[in-house]
Amino acid sequence: MDTLRCVVIGCGRMGLAHGELLAADPRAALTGFFDANREAATQLRDRLAPNADVFASADDAFSQAEANAAIICTPTSLHASQVKAAARHNLHVMCEKPLGATRDEILDLIELSHSRRDLHFMLGYQRRFWAIYRRMKEEIESGQWGRIVAVTAVNTERWQQTIAGTWRDDPNINYGGYLGDAGSHRLDNLFYLTGLSLSELAARSSKAGSNVEIVTLVNGELKDAENREVPFSLSFVGNSNSFHEELFIHCEKADLIVRNFQLFIGRDDKVELIDLPAEHSGRESTQNPVSGFLDLVYGAAENISPFECGLPVFDMTTAILDSARSHSE
Repeated sequence: MDTLRCVVIGCGRMGLAHGELLAADPRAALTGFFDANREAATQLRDRLAPNADVFASADDAFSQAEANAAIICTPTSLHASQVKAAARHNLHVMCEKPLGATRDEILDLIELSHSRRDLHFMLGYQRRFWAIYRRMKEEIESGQWGRIVAVTAVNTERWQQTIAGTWRDDPNINYGGYLGDAGSHRLDNLFYLTGLSLSELAARSSKAGSNVEIVTLVNGELKDAENREVPFSLSFVGNSNSFHEELFIHCEKADLIVRNFQLFIGRDDKVELIDLPAEHSGRESTQNPVSGFLDLVYGAAENISPFECGLPVFDMTTAILDSARSHSE
């Protein structure tokens, strides 16, 4: 394969983000676009690949674009049907998170990814590809800082202010609001970095005048392979006035900390920046699912974001929402 020919399904914010990366990578070519809003698809086509086609449906794009791969960036409720359709047309698939709108959909797609070993299926959890988090995972797995004893995290974003009139403010499409959308990266990150599993939790949530959850606070316990309890606390604030992301993995001998795209270590009451090469520190260091997907298809890397990783995130999201609703009744 000289060039991976890709169709972009869903031409909103993530379609633009992934499309720009594909257009800039010599290993890929954009051959088709589809969006329910044809004008959005046409505008993205004109911006990124003027010679590509705009299609009337996702299925037309899969069957007529002479593509090898589909980049699915549509609302969550459409993911299952579109991933299955892409596979029927023998296309590799990179799907935006969350993987599916229901647990059964996610299980079906995981099974599909297992049954079609001739194809590659990747889920777009961005932080699995970021250099700072890969380094954090290496530090945890080295064992030099002892076992994990607690986890705390804060995510804030000017999110509510941007969703009025969009599918993100529709509870029938965007399961969990800010938690289920942007917050799902943190939940996935939690499992990816620590290898821990959920034990129990309690949550509170507020829609803050929107139709979906905007602010969600969670406390509970995770458990390690030896069933030892690990307390955790997570805050998701989707009506902030600024972006802030902070994660503490508290180990027996040190705290490993990511704060706004930089990695720190806390020891002996001191917090120090971990000296990473310039290309591995700060926001410019971030890699992305698109480059990871291309590496996977070309055999240059393993799949570090398989469809399986969507299930624990969905289960934890459901547990959080159920707990929050029970406390509001």
